[in-house]
Amino acid sequence: MKLFENLEQIEAAVGQHVGHSEWMEITQARIDAFADATGDHQWIHVDPERAANGPYGTTIAHGYLTLSLLPLLVEQVMQIRGFRMMINYGLDKVRFPAPVPVGSRIRAGVDLTSLQRKPSGVQLTSTVTVEVEGGDRPAVVAETVRLMVE
Repeated sequence: MKLFENLEQIEAAVGQHVGHSEWMEITQARIDAFADATGDHQWIHVDPERAANGPYGTTIAHGYLTLSLLPLLVEQVMQIRGFRMMINYGLDKVRFPAPVPVGSRIRAGVDLTSLQRKPSGVQLTSTVTVEVEGGDRPAVVAETVRLMVE
């Protein structure tokens, strides 16, 4: 894990790959809990019997479930100190190029792409790529924006 103690260290790392998270298994229990939390009970996610005959041969995680795991995964890659407050400010671009089959393992890679000073604080944009172990395409590619207030 990369620890950034101040703004200067972050600025020096812009344009660089920071690292990867640990691998995380995506279980049916996690998928079902997400379905319950969001009300998205589409069969491709929550019906293993029907999904066995579907396009992926098994259930798959919701794209938004994988996206919602970014804070947890990114926290394993980097931590930032020296700011009074940090919040997830938003996303500039999100794509779901490949499914995440139940039982597969995912991890996130983080690249720091830009740093902008704004009246409200400092905005750090990162490109986070979630890969599926053994897969040939990423499951999620997202440009995340974090607002940091000194």
